[in-house]
Amino acid sequence: MSLWDQMVLGKTTTANSILNNPSYTKTNGSILLEGEDITNLKTDEIARKGVFMSFQLPEEIMGVSVTNFLKYAKNKMTGKPVKIFEFKKELKKYTQALNINDENLERSLNVGFSGGEKKKNEILQMLVLNPKLAILDETDSGLDVDAIKTVSKGIEMFKNKQNAVLIITHNTKILHSLKVDYVHILVNGKIVKTGDAELAKEIEEKGYAEYK
Repeated sequence: MSLWDQMVLGKTTTANSILNNPSYTKTNGSILLEGEDITNLKTDEIARKGVFMSFQLPEEIMGVSVTNFLKYAKNKMTGKPVKIFEFKKELKKYTQALNINDENLERSLNVGFSGGEKKKNEILQMLVLNPKLAILDETDSGLDVDAIKTVSKGIEMFKNKQNAVLIITHNTKILHSLKVDYVHILVNGKIVKTGDAELAKEIEEKGYAEYK
């Protein structure tokens, strides 16, 4: 599939193209991260550069516990051995903030988890890996009000002046508890309008009809 020629670039497709998902073919243009061209790097190389993506439908991995997955991922991200005591202390802080049951940490990654538990796991991964850019693809999809507030809390814990968060969403509920710097409306592969938090409120009141 050609992203740029067909101009059918959607929100999720944009995120996947940044991570160089092999299911897509980029025919022109460049993707820069802090001035470095990462367009043709492999997905794992882009991740090690500090780009993280959460998924609409998080993968299930039988036989690999949440804890072991996080330790392995952190080791690959930093290139350094994980210090177990510090890691467990950090993990405890995040699981308490996200209301994650400690028992879930020893279960196979996302296997048998509810939709909300899977999304919380994605936020937990983001906090542990501490990327430069976190792309959250419809993290709020299918969540109830309380779960959305918990996910928002995790995002607020993560974001600072040294990183960035890109939230892909169809509605504005997740934005209620966040300080939003920019809002972009993407239609048929093009950003048709950019604004601040007020634009999100406008969309909530009037919908997207005028942009289609």
